[in-house]
Amino acid sequence: MSADALGTSLPSRRLTPGRACLLLGLLTAGLALAHLASSTGLVTGLSSLVTIPDASSEALVLHFAWWPRLAMALMAGGGLALAGVLMQQVLRNPLAAPTTLGVASGANLALMAASLLAPGLLALGREWVALAGGGLAMGLVFALAWRRGLSPVVVVLGGLVVNLYFGALAMVLLLFHQEALKGLLIWGAGSLAQNGWSDAAFLAPRLALGALGAFWLLRPLAVLELDEAGARSLGVSLKWLRLGGLGLAVFLTGCVVSTVGVIGFIGLAAPNIVRLAGARRLGTRLLWSTLLGALLLATTDQLLQRYAGTLPTLIPTGATTAALGAPLLLWLIPRLRLNGSAPPRHAGTPAMRHPAPRRLIVGLSLALVAMAAVAVLAGQGADGWQWASPLNTNLLEWRWPRLLAAAGCGLMLAVAGTLIQRLTANPMASPEILGISGGSAIALMAAIFLLPSPGNLALVGAGVLGALAALAVLVIVNRKSGFQPERLLLTGVAITALFEAVKAVVLAGGDPRGQQVIAWLSGSTYYVDAASAVTVAGAAVVLAIIAAPLARWLDILPLGGATAAALGIPLRRARLGLLLLVALLTAAATLVVGPLSFVGLLAPHMARLLGFTRARTHLAGAALTGALLMVLADWLGRQLLFPQEIPAGLVASLIGGAYFMWGMRRL
Repeated sequence: MSADALGTSLPSRRLTPGRACLLLGLLTAGLALAHLASSTGLVTGLSSLVTIPDASSEALVLHFAWWPRLAMALMAGGGLALAGVLMQQVLRNPLAAPTTLGVASGANLALMAASLLAPGLLALGREWVALAGGGLAMGLVFALAWRRGLSPVVVVLGGLVVNLYFGALAMVLLLFHQEALKGLLIWGAGSLAQNGWSDAAFLAPRLALGALGAFWLLRPLAVLELDEAGARSLGVSLKWLRLGGLGLAVFLTGCVVSTVGVIGFIGLAAPNIVRLAGARRLGTRLLWSTLLGALLLATTDQLLQRYAGTLPTLIPTGATTAALGAPLLLWLIPRLRLNGSAPPRHAGTPAMRHPAPRRLIVGLSLALVAMAAVAVLAGQGADGWQWASPLNTNLLEWRWPRLLAAAGCGLMLAVAGTLIQRLTANPMASPEILGISGGSAIALMAAIFLLPSPGNLALVGAGVLGALAALAVLVIVNRKSGFQPERLLLTGVAITALFEAVKAVVLAGGDPRGQQVIAWLSGSTYYVDAASAVTVAGAAVVLAIIAAPLARWLDILPLGGATAAALGIPLRRARLGLLLLVALLTAAATLVVGPLSFVGLLAPHMARLLGFTRARTHLAGAALTGALLMVLADWLGRQLLFPQEIPAGLVASLIGGAYFMWGMRRL
């Protein structure tokens, strides 16, 4: 993809990069001056930057907190924007950024792990710990996309999976060390709060070093505007040039993350706004993007500080920029030219049709029964591994509701994944990847915090509305492009980013209900009682029965709209009905096992690899496989770190994420 991969008919010269920066600069200066005038007076406030004119609390706050925070916002925004330009130039991908490629989440996870397991490493330099984590994330993304020539969509999709996977690992650490990591929740969401000038003094020379490195690489990186043959003819070593450019971008990101946490989407927004405003040459994009990124973050932070008193909870700046960046990404998706960059419509090894699918369904059913028996009767106790007696009612009463709930949720997610894969003719689609689970989770969190003591029925209703809203966004953004698989996947990236922003705000707010949200996000079945388990299992069976008669639609719709209409299928009604069923299935399952289990992706794939090709048998095979996977995940979560537990949703996400990365690697 060329650097000018953003197609737009807007008169970009009307808003030049200089004018955009001037407008934001005036807004930032106006907000800052208004704050100074209202606190100590304009003259005193300005002089407090270098000295403390008096010993009043307002002057002390300005000198040691407000001014360092403004300086940190400008430096962090500029550093992330500079890193974004470098990534986009090296990869020739306008969607490349520290957050979309997983670099920020990798740096965050590395810092969390070092804080718990090896705090001595932080003394060597926290930026190097963050650099190692960000480099690992970038390496994983490269490994996933290498066989596809680092095509833009596959790179961004790999970044999404790495983001989710590292997020699951971070959630595991958080669950087991909530007290030790409580202070990192706000920081990890991107907090610019300062207590002196030490962090600014730490970050400034490192960003200056990164800027010098970018200036030194300016002319070699400009060669990447040419094709590879032209660059090699000039004697440029593309491998080392790309390694140097990306290494510098990861270093800049690591320095910022180690200081202020994860700041979302500045690295994506600033370079693309500058490009749309008319900057085409690399030098001008580096200059204006750095300035615009600094002003974007500073303006956002100034607005947050101004209205913080009217908000019911603390909102970190990083989460706010992620929430603002998600709509930007949705706006950019229809304007992208993605020629030849889509993931293949049949990922992995082509599946052969099984000669006796009914016999295979019987085998899967027996495997599910056997796994259920193991989950109920086998486990660790005070005396080691034990096989419980079927007459031990106390133990069985605790285990069977978890088993039933896990199986029901696995079945619903698997059926939802099968429906959405066959509807979009895209085997890489799933409720988790397309953001349907994320939309449902946003609505569920809103219900928990906004409704007084919401019941299960209210939560399910909220979850369905959230899933439908996510589906509506998918339809609106992708309708004109004919629902191309790659654009659907990128829309899922944006919705998932919005979910991550809302989650960060919820966890950083310090509300006691945040513990309930953490337990729910992790997908634990620990709190499921008998009545809830029966309800979940009953809903799963009913919804699966409703899906069964739709098998004819699912066999024909992947052939295309024209073929389906010629065969008498009412396209609009069929698609709306299937999407509604997907929303119901996703919301009901998300309510119990959280939004990131990956079962909706993994189960349909495994069923297809087993030989289920026709829609009816594919639905049945995926449903049994999903139930089996979730029962296995719930049992493993109880045994791996006994007596502590890893929630079933997290175990499933770790297994499913690993499978997804393995599948992408084989593309």
